[in-house]
Amino acid sequence: MTEILSQDEIDALLNTISSGEVSEDEYSSVGEQKKVKIYDFKRPDKFSKDQIRTLQMMHETFARLATTGLSAQLRALVVVHVASVDQLTYEEFIRSIPNPTTLAVINMDPLRGSAILEIDPSISFTIIDRLFGGKGESSKVNRELSDIELSVMEGIIVRILGNLRESWSTVIDLRPRLGNIETNPQFAQVVPPNDMVVLITLETKVGEVEGMTNLCIPYITIEPIINKLSAQYWYSSIRKGEVDENRAVIQERLDQVKIPLISEVGSVDISLNDLMNLHVGDVIKLENTPIKTDLMVKVGDRSKFKATPGRVGNRLAIQIGDSIEDIPDELLGSTRSEQEY
Repeated sequence: MTEILSQDEIDALLNTISSGEVSEDEYSSVGEQKKVKIYDFKRPDKFSKDQIRTLQMMHETFARLATTGLSAQLRALVVVHVASVDQLTYEEFIRSIPNPTTLAVINMDPLRGSAILEIDPSISFTIIDRLFGGKGESSKVNRELSDIELSVMEGIIVRILGNLRESWSTVIDLRPRLGNIETNPQFAQVVPPNDMVVLITLETKVGEVEGMTNLCIPYITIEPIINKLSAQYWYSSIRKGEVDENRAVIQERLDQVKIPLISEVGSVDISLNDLMNLHVGDVIKLENTPIKTDLMVKVGDRSKFKATPGRVGNRLAIQIGDSIEDIPDELLGSTRSEQEY
């Protein structure tokens, strides 16, 4: 049934139209206020919450690998961990970083396009100071890197990219390559300003010096594998990798196990007195063992192969033949019980 407005509600509507404003009381008297979510068409959300969470987990692995690698290379305590994972426009990212800074343009083969790895100047100069023999103390230097310093940072970034490849291995065989290093953010335009990117912010601490390391990946770069950025796919890939790794470890250890291998010519029952009186050159006649009967080869205590006796030079030898399926009695018993059941 259609709701009919009262005269007071009609008067309130007319007053609102004439004044152009709606008070809270008048608005509630006309109808219930609806919850509206603001949507900016200039920066639409490209990544779902699940994809953001998966990227965060992937780069937490990257942070742990980078912590270990940089600590060994700098011989100092380095701590790297993921501070946040956000989606924003490329222009917002460029405006948020200092100038000058260390900007590495990374080719994300086999994905198209490039990503940006930005290292805070305080971290860059601390790393350079450590590698040049200094203590790596905090310095408020605000200048562009020299050619020698750029070469040093290039080696550090290449090592970090190796960690990045390993952390992405559960999703894609990423082969990141360092393109070039810029110090002015305006010279690193890898995508249009309004394109959406995902920004992984890593809090980095070298000794007592703290700073930020940012990894900016455009949406257009990872769009071909966006469906793989789910927690379910990521965990299933990890489990598969662990299974393969465990299988290789188990196989390697089994290859080193030594077990007895026995070739059984035949059998005979003799008395203990005859056994004690055996001498070199005595002949033992085997029972129910024809000359052309295949020998039995046992691995451990199980019969596994048939074999033919012979010679190799002056040595006796056997040639392995057909395999034997020797099912233990305990397995036969369980099979019978299952069939009876």
